[in-house]
Amino acid sequence: MTPFNMQAWSQAHLHTIEQALQHWVTPHAPAGLGDAMRYAVLDGGKRLRPLLVMASMEACTDQPAAWTLDAALRAACAMELIHAYSLVHDDMPCMDNDVLRRGKPTVHVQFGQAQALLAGDALQTLAFELLTPEDSDIPARVQARLCGLLSRAAGHAGMAGGQAIDLASVGQRLSADELRQMHRHKTGALLEASVVMGAVAAQASHATVQHLLRYGRALGVAFQVVDDILDVTADVADLGKTVGKDAANDKPTYVSLMGLEGARAEASRLAQEAQNALRDSGLSPAPALEAVADWVLQRQN
Repeated sequence: MTPFNMQAWSQAHLHTIEQALQHWVTPHAPAGLGDAMRYAVLDGGKRLRPLLVMASMEACTDQPAAWTLDAALRAACAMELIHAYSLVHDDMPCMDNDVLRRGKPTVHVQFGQAQALLAGDALQTLAFELLTPEDSDIPARVQARLCGLLSRAAGHAGMAGGQAIDLASVGQRLSADELRQMHRHKTGALLEASVVMGAVAAQASHATVQHLLRYGRALGVAFQVVDDILDVTADVADLGKTVGKDAANDKPTYVSLMGLEGARAEASRLAQEAQNALRDSGLSPAPALEAVADWVLQRQN
């Protein structure tokens, strides 16, 4: 069997995703809003969430219908828009007050706070516009389910709720369970939803979706553990954003709770848990999903 080439696979999908984002994030929004939206989304980022959507879709079907491919690509781009909007808002002075993102000035630094706020709002709503195209072959039930998954992952029970916990936890000492719950909301919810949305686009069974949910849940927390490790071990050039800001802002992290080696061990345990969920799903081989779990553990930015 030919070894799976993660780089070739990801580059092919990234090309398609970038072209779609270039097309769907319009430069023609009024009063320069389109420029701020495109600055927030294009030409930067790992695109992990969109790649998870595509990897999950491919794992669940060998011969996707044309509408399945369209639904998966739309879900992938919608997820990236939600992620981008969250970064725009998180970086603002009222939240994390950061000035560097993806190796360039944050949106509010470049365009001003009001325009940054509007750009984030517009990206959020555009995500749901992508999931509900007019005159589409994507079944209405699939469109509705994708919208429900994304809204729950992004809202009070997911990312927004996790950010609220994060802000309320500054200066607090959380237990391992409390820290894990915070990051399951803040970071993990969108990663979980990315995996499930790909499976929904492929019309996977309920049992398969449940296994993939386990995979996405473990992967989401592992991603955050590695993020905490990189915040104290990487430099700005590698990370593309401010380093050491968690300690400077007195935020609880896996490193502050477990120490550096303890956090590395926890990341390894979670990555293995994700791989075990894939094995239990019966989808094996699912090479792209397996490779993503390895990449999360080994990433340097």
